[in-house]
Amino acid sequence: MSLDSLKSRVPDYAKDLKLNLGSVIGNSDLPAQQLWGTVLATAIASRSPIVLRELEPEAKANLTPEAYQAAKSAAAIMAMNNVFYRTRHLLSDHEYGTLRAGLRMNVIGNPGVDKVDFELWSFAVSAINGCGMCLDSHEQVLRKAGVERDVIQEAFKIASVVQAVGVTLEAEAVLAE
Repeated sequence: MSLDSLKSRVPDYAKDLKLNLGSVIGNSDLPAQQLWGTVLATAIASRSPIVLRELEPEAKANLTPEAYQAAKSAAAIMAMNNVFYRTRHLLSDHEYGTLRAGLRMNVIGNPGVDKVDFELWSFAVSAINGCGMCLDSHEQVLRKAGVERDVIQEAFKIASVVQAVGVTLEAEAVLAE
């Protein structure tokens, strides 16, 4: 199971996705930990068993045990936060924004890896989950830490391609039934 195996599963009508998958992961300029943490977190966020099965072993092989756990933690905590903060943001009653969240988010303060890496992974998951409030928050933290826009864009390029491949392969699986 690997990136090449996943690319081979992409149907001909989605050739652009296959090419993009190869370029955003196979030719990324991100350091290995940022790249593979982003890949793992977005594979989880894509909710595609096929994508996760194909990309997880390669991600695990390229990450330290701490980074592997932190990438999974980013996907988990953002699954909660993206729903919570997106809902708060979308509600027309802004009083909800003044209420205490009351949700535990300790992993954000102590993710077990470099804070920038965890923020990048959280940003990428937020891109998939469509939480504008979370995207802005994580982008601001990354920019204050000196992360350039092209690095941040790499993360959401990976997120967009991983998500699109997941959607496509899940649709193909359903249509094949």
